[in-house]
Amino acid sequence: MLTYGPDAGKLAVIVDIIDHNRVLVDGPTTGVTRQSVTFKRCTLTPIVLSKVPRTIQTKSLKKLVEAQDLNGLWAKTSWAKKIEVRKVRSNLTDFDRFKLMLARKQRRAIVGKQRKTLLKK
Repeated sequence: MLTYGPDAGKLAVIVDIIDHNRVLVDGPTTGVTRQSVTFKRCTLTPIVLSKVPRTIQTKSLKKLVEAQDLNGLWAKTSWAKKIEVRKVRSNLTDFDRFKLMLARKQRRAIVGKQRKTLLKK
């Protein structure tokens, strides 16, 4: 996953290792063009594609990514879910945050009442 620049937050596949500081990445399904990136600007995910030859062409990589369902595997990880929640929360309006606060208060009241009844027994 790229962490810096215009493609920050997008998944990419390491196609080749250039040297000890740089890798060649490509993301045919996520919109990342083939480019050289430093290790400092990317983060490795636990997902590994099998049978990826060095310097694979973009079309072949796209077929391989779709066959192994890279985006589906990524969406199931807790890391991707946290990023999605963070994105949704950042897009909330003031009124949405207010409604969320009221819903949390209501939930807290219901849980408190149930707790009291369980403690009395």
